[in-house]
Amino acid sequence: MEMMQMKLHQNKRQVMIFITLILSWEAGSESIRYSVLEETESGTFVANLTKDLGLRMGELAARGARVVFKGNRQHLRLDPDTCDLLLNDKLDREELCGSTEPCVLPFQVLLENPFQLFQAALVIRDVNDHAPEFPAREMQLKISEITIPGKVFPLKMAQDLDAGSNGLQSYIISSNPHFHILTRNRKDGRKSPELVLDKALDREEHPELRLTLTALDGGSPPRSGTTEIQILVLDSNDNAPEFAQEFYEAEIPENSSLGSLVITVSARDLDAGSFGEVSYALFQVDDVNEPFEINANTGEIRLKKKLDFEEFQSYQVDIEATDGGGLSGKCSVVIKVLDVNDNAPQLTMSSLTSPIPENLPEILVAVFSVSDADSGHNQQVICSIHDNLPFVLRPSVENFYTLVTEGALDREQRAEYNITITLLMEKPFEIFGAKLWVRDINDHSPVFLDREIPLKILESTTPGAAFLLQSAQDSDIGTNNVRNYTISPNAYFHISVHNGAEGIIYPELVLDRPLDREEVPELSLILTALDGGSPVRSGTTLVRILVWDTNDNAPEFVQPLYKVQLCEDSPVGSLVVTVSARDLDTGIYAFFYATEKILKTFQINPTSGSVYLRAELNYEVMQTYTLTIQAKDGGGLSGKCTVVVQVTDINDNPPELLMSSLTSPIQENSLETVVAVFRIRDRDSGNNAKMVCSIQDDLPFILKPSVENYYTLVTDSPLDREERAEYNITITSYQYEVCLMGGYGTGDIGREVEEYPSYRNDLGL
Repeated sequence: MEMMQMKLHQNKRQVMIFITLILSWEAGSESIRYSVLEETESGTFVANLTKDLGLRMGELAARGARVVFKGNRQHLRLDPDTCDLLLNDKLDREELCGSTEPCVLPFQVLLENPFQLFQAALVIRDVNDHAPEFPAREMQLKISEITIPGKVFPLKMAQDLDAGSNGLQSYIISSNPHFHILTRNRKDGRKSPELVLDKALDREEHPELRLTLTALDGGSPPRSGTTEIQILVLDSNDNAPEFAQEFYEAEIPENSSLGSLVITVSARDLDAGSFGEVSYALFQVDDVNEPFEINANTGEIRLKKKLDFEEFQSYQVDIEATDGGGLSGKCSVVIKVLDVNDNAPQLTMSSLTSPIPENLPEILVAVFSVSDADSGHNQQVICSIHDNLPFVLRPSVENFYTLVTEGALDREQRAEYNITITLLMEKPFEIFGAKLWVRDINDHSPVFLDREIPLKILESTTPGAAFLLQSAQDSDIGTNNVRNYTISPNAYFHISVHNGAEGIIYPELVLDRPLDREEVPELSLILTALDGGSPVRSGTTLVRILVWDTNDNAPEFVQPLYKVQLCEDSPVGSLVVTVSARDLDTGIYAFFYATEKILKTFQINPTSGSVYLRAELNYEVMQTYTLTIQAKDGGGLSGKCTVVVQVTDINDNPPELLMSSLTSPIQENSLETVVAVFRIRDRDSGNNAKMVCSIQDDLPFILKPSVENYYTLVTDSPLDREERAEYNITITSYQYEVCLMGGYGTGDIGREVEEYPSYRNDLGL
């Protein structure tokens, strides 16, 4: 299993999960079923989950609903606005399910906060988009003229990829006096044609017959396929080969080696000489009997291709025995494939939360499912974790499990846990181990929001002009994120790369030589975003440049740079600044590729250019915002300016006093004894962080300032315990009682007084 690790912030809880695998996929409980026709267009409405699951409006979005298919295939998607279930792409029933009918794709709807899992299934209904098809345009049949009417001659089958009523239903034969056709239902569910002799043949009258065999499906209208049957009438060779059994049965383990003997069939012919010599062959070679071969002389059927129980559980192979005169007989061999434990188990992680918050019980850490393609006892599973961890593993439905915290966690006591989830497969008993580190790997390529970026440039634009392009997005982080951009070779432009706000790297297209619309009215360039992973991943978009010969002036802002100061207590909706651009006839203002934090904090009026506050500010969290605003006119030209918003501090944090040491009781008769050492601080800035520290004047103590807001409290003169044994010293609003003692005896220690005489936004001891 591939190893992954998630890099976490230092001061948050880090949870790493090591997963040791061995597991199964079991058949499930009742579920909601939805049905769609194959080849239905992507985006088609399937259902409204809010209604079907009996939830409240908006609950799916609030609880982070996700649709999970086995193998992480996304056949359906959930519309975040309407909570409608939509087709994610066109579905081909034959590709997804082959000949299996009905075609059912199970999936789960997973909700969090609190965790809930709903079982569902998508049924793909067949449309009649395939016609029956024979393996060859012509087949040959040799029949002796002495054959008695009623004799049956098996023919090769047609194949129809459709299922159910749209699949192959019957065969018909062209009108003739000698034969009619029968349609036989085989044990494997397929339908085979059989030619039945109605009237004796006469070689002198008709040495050869040609008939047309037609296969029909049950669609409306029906589709068909045809083949020609050439019948050669023989005047000798009285007997056709006959097999000892009409049906044979055999079993073979799916892990059998190539060349393994499956079964031996035997046929005999009562004729003498070459007419009695029998050779064996597969009656019809197709995908069904592809894994097998037969010895033409001995009738031994052997394995020539590896078997897979999970793909086919049984085969029906038709064998033909032919004598020297061309007459033949047929038998069928049903080969059952026995399952062995040959599939590696799989674990699919649906949800993983790391870091997780401390001091909260019952936190959902992970949701995962386990599966194994084997059957029966080969897929039984036991799932457990170590007993000495504060986590609980809870089984859900359809082999889903949730990992939750058993009690509140204390980060200061333990900041990291290694959790091993052990899954044990039985019969045979094995342990498959794999450690999973949650970390970032370079598994995402850069992606542009738009497949094509239109750009209109005046032919009068001077070389050196730069045009800001759309930056790519990459779900990876760090060095695995976007690191560079390149442009396809051309004679007019090169690319320049810049670092923007929040560490976003964006490309600029720089003009190298003048444009000539009459010479080159349009250019198409490939912009490539490259990440820093190893190997490097990339994403591309098309930059389509239209060279214009009108609209000579692009919008130009009155100021290229706006600087604004805004108090952190400014109410939401406050006007931050109004930007203005000249030559903006019918244009609009907008943020240019702003970060999510900027979009959540500010909003702009596209008509007036006024920027308003959208969310509360906090100086202690962020002091500066850099906004890039674009003005775009009706001709497609644009200009940009930068707005720097400086958040100013207000006095919204009270001072704090941090005690480093306190001596109590203190010795009497000692001069300049250090009673306490403490520091004061204020999280505000500037004048709001300036503090005054003092004590009462009538006490025999002195408060001496030190460095960086440190103070020492010392005795001003020797103290006399017999004269006064206790002092209450108030440093602003905090008080400590200091008790004196004589000699080296014990006394009362200092204690903090809970009553605050007054609140002046200063520190107390």
